[in-house]
Amino acid sequence: MRLLDAKYLLKKLSNFQIIMLYVQKIINKMDSFEINKVIAAILITVLVIFGIGKISNIIFTVKKPDIAGYKVEVKIDNTTASQASAENQIDISALLALGDIKHGAKVFKKCAACHSVNLDGKNKIGPKLWGVTFRPVGSIADYKYSKALATYGSEWDWEQLNGFLIKPSKWIKGNKMGFAGLKNEKDRASVILYLNENSDSPKPLP
Repeated sequence: MRLLDAKYLLKKLSNFQIIMLYVQKIINKMDSFEINKVIAAILITVLVIFGIGKISNIIFTVKKPDIAGYKVEVKIDNTTASQASAENQIDISALLALGDIKHGAKVFKKCAACHSVNLDGKNKIGPKLWGVTFRPVGSIADYKYSKALATYGSEWDWEQLNGFLIKPSKWIKGNKMGFAGLKNEKDRASVILYLNENSDSPKPLP
């Protein structure tokens, strides 16, 4: 082959082809024992690399928790319950001092569709309320109370009336009364005074 032809051929070959030709030339010069040593060295290198990878995975693998995040235990003791109870306590004497019986009669019109408050009044959607103050809760014999009221085990004292009138569904959970409640303190105090007045023996105020 002429020199010009050889230069032309080398320009056409890619770098990869040149490298492969060089490697082939080296292999041709090596005997079978040397080739085996090279192959063995390559295999050992591959095994070492993969072995290190596997060992690293075993050592540094972090097990994912079954539940994402951290479990925070909150201890609720009787102190918290007592604080919540204290927050619901009010000065009932100061509250009732805001009330007015005549104003209570006007506010009670919101309740008149479901309750009667007269001496000879009958049960309506709700039980009759004549003499309700300090009467046991759920005690009218001819009225069918919800289980929540029938088993409440208390009486309609000042605190119970006040709490119930704020929001009946919250004060005694599970009762059937759909009334939203009286948020205004004067309205609530006046209704309590009005209910107390409609009784055979009104109770003295605290």
